[in-house]
Amino acid sequence: MTASAVSGAETAPAPPGDAPPAESASADEATDLPRITGSWHPWRWVVAAVALVVVAQFAHGLITNPGWDWGTFAQYFTAKSVLAALRVTIELTLWGTVLGFAIGTLLAIGRVSNNPVLRVIAWTYVWAFRSIPLIVQLLFWFNIAYLYPRLSVGIPFGPAFFDFEVNGVISGFTAAVIGLALHQAAYSAELIRAGLLAVDGGQLEAAAALGIPRWRQFRTIVLPQAMRSILPNAANEVISLFKGTSIVSVMAIAELFYQVQVIFGRNGRVVPLLMVATAWYIVLTTALSIVQFYIERHYAKGAQHELPPTPWQRVRAKVTEIAAAPRGATR
Repeated sequence: MTASAVSGAETAPAPPGDAPPAESASADEATDLPRITGSWHPWRWVVAAVALVVVAQFAHGLITNPGWDWGTFAQYFTAKSVLAALRVTIELTLWGTVLGFAIGTLLAIGRVSNNPVLRVIAWTYVWAFRSIPLIVQLLFWFNIAYLYPRLSVGIPFGPAFFDFEVNGVISGFTAAVIGLALHQAAYSAELIRAGLLAVDGGQLEAAAALGIPRWRQFRTIVLPQAMRSILPNAANEVISLFKGTSIVSVMAIAELFYQVQVIFGRNGRVVPLLMVATAWYIVLTTALSIVQFYIERHYAKGAQHELPPTPWQRVRAKVTEIAAAPRGATR
C-alpha cells in the first residue's frame, strides 16, 4: 500500500449517518460539567436572625413600655413653644454655618497664601479656637460687655467716629451666633484648606500655560474638584453644629433643648420631652443628609461617567424589575 492510499484512508469522510467523534466527545464533556452554585453561609443567617430579634425586642419595648408616655410626646411634638424654639435652633445653625464657612474660607486662603504674616495669623486663629471648648467661647461672648462696656468705631489709635453700648447691640442670640460662627470657622478653614491642597497643581500649570484667567481656573478647575473632598466633611460639621446648638441653652436662649427643659421642669415628664427634642434632631439631620446627597451628586459629574441613582430612582428600578419578571420566576 502506498503512502497516498494510507493518507486517503485516514482522511476519508465519515458516513453520513455517523456523528463526528470529536463533536460527540465535546458534547459529553459539556453535559458532565459541574454546575456552579452559591456557597452556603449558615452563620450569616444566624447573625441576621439574632439582630432581627434584638430589633423586635427594642421596638416592642418602645410600643408597650408606659414610661415612654407617647401621649405626652404627641401633645408637645408640634406645640407652638417647641416649634418656636425649633425655629431658633435652625436660625442659629444657618447663621453659624454661613458666617463660619465665610470666615473659614478667608482663613483657608490665608493658610495657603505666600504671605507669611497671613499664614501665621490664620494658623494662630485655627489653633486657638480649636483648643478652647465651645461652651467657654459662648460664655465669653455672652459676657463680653464685662470687658468692653462700650465700643467705638474710628481710625485705629486715632479719633472715634461714634461709639455704642455693647449690651444694646450684642444680645444673647447675637453672642450665640458669634460664638458658633467663630468656632465653626476654625474647623471649616482646615476642611477647605485640605480640599484646595487635594487638587493637582499640574492642572493649574497647564491652565496657566493655555492662558486661562486665574478666576476661571478656580471656578472651573479647582472648585469642582475641591468640593468633592470638602462636602462630606463639611456636611458632618454642619450636622455637628446643628446638634451643638443645644449648648446655647446655658445662655438661657430659647432654642429647642432649652425649651424642652423648661417644659419638663414644669410637668416632670422628662423622658417624653427628651424624645420630642430627639425626634426633631433626627428629622432635621435626615433632611441635611438628603441635601448633602444631592449636592455631592451634583459635584460628582466630572468624576463619574454615570451619576449614582437617587433613592427614588432605585425604588422605581426595583418596582420595574419586579413587574417585568415572568410569573413564577425566582432569583
